[in-house]
Amino acid sequence: MNALGHFRFMVVEGSMTAVIFRDFLRRLITGMDRKVILVVDGHPVHKAKLMNNFVSSKADRLELVFLPPYSPELNPDELVCSHVKRRVSRKVIQTKDELKKAAGSALQRLPDIVSGFFHAPTCSYAKA
Repeated sequence: MNALGHFRFMVVEGSMTAVIFRDFLRRLITGMDRKVILVVDGHPVHKAKLMNNFVSSKADRLELVFLPPYSPELNPDELVCSHVKRRVSRKVIQTKDELKKAAGSALQRLPDIVSGFFHAPTCSYAKA
């Protein structure tokens, strides 16, 4: 996501792995006309050797910027997660498919409000 309201996501089943994150990054940079600078937290997937190799090989198109340790308040993605959790928690969910559908629906509606997340005092650094 960015401060202009552009938002891209991928829903996966199971745990996040370096392979899944790499696939997401491949999709993210495809068709972009300028370098993507992605702010990430300290999740082990973001720091995996596979990621270091992949990002190094795409240095002209992709850069990862790491947040300080234990600083979720600086991560606009945390605002996305909170928003999606609030929307999904209001629904009666009985199956995994219903959960995926509800999460996907909440995520698809985010482009309209994403730019507002960058106005939070702790996330305004990412507006530039």
